[in-house]
Amino acid sequence: KAHVAVFGLGGVGSWCAEALVRSGVGEISLIDQDRVEESNINRQLLADYKTLSKLKTSAMAERLLVINPGLRIHEYPERFDLGSSDKYDFSIFDYVADCIDMVSAKLLLIKKAFEADCKIISSMGMGNKLSAEQIRSSKLSKTESCPLARVMRRELKKLGVDISRLNVVYSPEETKGERTGESAEGRGRPLPSSVIWVTGTAGFLMAQHIILDLSGVYNRE
Repeated sequence: KAHVAVFGLGGVGSWCAEALVRSGVGEISLIDQDRVEESNINRQLLADYKTLSKLKTSAMAERLLVINPGLRIHEYPERFDLGSSDKYDFSIFDYVADCIDMVSAKLLLIKKAFEADCKIISSMGMGNKLSAEQIRSSKLSKTESCPLARVMRRELKKLGVDISRLNVVYSPEETKGERTGESAEGRGRPLPSSVIWVTGTAGFLMAQHIILDLSGVYNRE
């Protein structure tokens, strides 16, 4: 009966969402503004030539309803930002999976979840990494050698968020190089490349954490 919200349906979020539903989550909210593009096919579960140009929320919902026709599903094909954030009532979510790329949106999402006392787990940077074996879950305050986690620690402290309470999935692996392009933060910045075994592993670890936490396993340890 748990209701989980997955923000971001890319290389991490798409795998997380499906793992949650296959593991018995009965209600899910999907939030993503993008449409499926050919460049997504190498790593995103919902991406293939049949789903090109579809809204990611719709493509993901179709997959999940085939797995569980009784699934209660809510689609929000929009960007999560200051303009849209007030429409979300975080008190109705049992858990939030933060799989968003943009730092500003991640910060806002985490702050909103903490203010509502809603459990959340956040994915750190998985771009330009090749080793799935190094991906792990941790408190944000315990992360190391992850550039995005370093930025998140600094900015969340400014917002008054207790980073020792924030669960994240991250990799300490040194990034393997970058190609230049248009990133979520602006033109001309490094654009990270991602591979399926890294993003998929991160998504599965997020789902594992959510399911075990909702099941009370962590409380028994």
